[in-house]
Amino acid sequence: MSVAVLLLLGLGLQVAEGGTDRCFFNRAQEYCVCYNLSEETVGSIIQCLAATVVEFQGGDLEKYIALPIRDLDPSAIETLGSLVIQKIIIGNVLVPEILLARVLRFFSYTHVQELAFESCIFQGAGNWSDMDGQNLPILSLSFHNVTSAPLTGHEQAFSSLSRWLGTLQELAVTSSRVTSLPCAIGRVFRALHSLNLAQNSLGDGSLAPAFCRGAFPQLQELSLHHNNLSSYHSVCEGVQLLLELQHLDLSHNQLMADSSSSCQWPASLRHFNLSSTGLDEVPTPLPPNLEVLDMSHNHLHAVDISLSSLKKLFLNQNLLQAMPSIRNYPKLDTLRLDNNSISELPRDEVKLLGRLQDVAVADNPFSCSCSGAGGLQALAATGHLGQGWPGEYRCHSPAEYQGRLVAQVPVSVARCHLAAVVAPLCVVLTLLGVAGA
Repeated sequence: MSVAVLLLLGLGLQVAEGGTDRCFFNRAQEYCVCYNLSEETVGSIIQCLAATVVEFQGGDLEKYIALPIRDLDPSAIETLGSLVIQKIIIGNVLVPEILLARVLRFFSYTHVQELAFESCIFQGAGNWSDMDGQNLPILSLSFHNVTSAPLTGHEQAFSSLSRWLGTLQELAVTSSRVTSLPCAIGRVFRALHSLNLAQNSLGDGSLAPAFCRGAFPQLQELSLHHNNLSSYHSVCEGVQLLLELQHLDLSHNQLMADSSSSCQWPASLRHFNLSSTGLDEVPTPLPPNLEVLDMSHNHLHAVDISLSSLKKLFLNQNLLQAMPSIRNYPKLDTLRLDNNSISELPRDEVKLLGRLQDVAVADNPFSCSCSGAGGLQALAATGHLGQGWPGEYRCHSPAEYQGRLVAQVPVSVARCHLAAVVAPLCVVLTLLGVAGA
């Protein structure tokens, strides 16, 4: 097998020490892991040829920078074309960009659809001219915890890769200290539908340039969790040109709501994650056509919104003292209210909750009055009070039931509706008295 093919399959090549470096193939999972593979131990890589996922860990590619890499001969091309490998993971490697630029074009002979770099260092600058007009089968590209030069100034490299990047569908650049994304780069990704920029250093002012007019025209899913975002209004303005956006994750950013904001979110937005964002009130405006809204793990005291298309609402881990009226959500099928400060479910709301598929109100300080305990028991009887019932539903008051399972509180007619028992009894006694007279 030629050196070029080895470099293509194993960007983790390294001189073996002690002969212990080798590959391990899990036949059941069709997964192969190689550690510090070298030309001397190339026989070990043969077993990876039957894998669909190949992972390379460790290595130093600097010594291969000057290695002449010529076009592949027909037999090498045939070998690459026969491989079943669909995903390659490269981890803990120092990658000279000039070498990567010379090798990447050979992926066009493979069936690899996913390429991932984890904890890698990209060094120097590559000459990407050989990739002009080149297409690759890779549809998913990810970088996690990588170190490289800032993206600004790399516009020419992205231009040379534009034919391939214009067909890419998924891109992830996570935990890599990204602070900005140039507008011109976004315009290259014409078919991208999923972009994950989580756990970086993006601020409010970096979004509008990144998602400028013409950038990411087909983007449907955007993850921005664990960044440095702080203004709900600025985020809205930053993504409002993403007209195909359906999923947006802003969780784990410390957001401040601006009650005077007039920014309009993309009408296409269906899934909105605002969990763990430090909100103490519901921000407005919300995207009008939401189907899933997650505002869990915040400091909300009340929720008074109306969303006619909403199907799933997550409000667990807040400070709510009363449940929101589900009359405002005619299509709702899932409601999570765990870990709030709710003491009782209103009787009229209990009847409406019975039509939902999934309701969870566990770990709230319930008042086990007749109406309080009875409402929860009635809801549980419908089979829709699933998660946490009955073990995580305990009475907080009155004192006689404190700590007791709500499910065990007696709600008999004799106890809870005494008038309904006493009144007929009085009538009977009265009739008997009249008859005796």
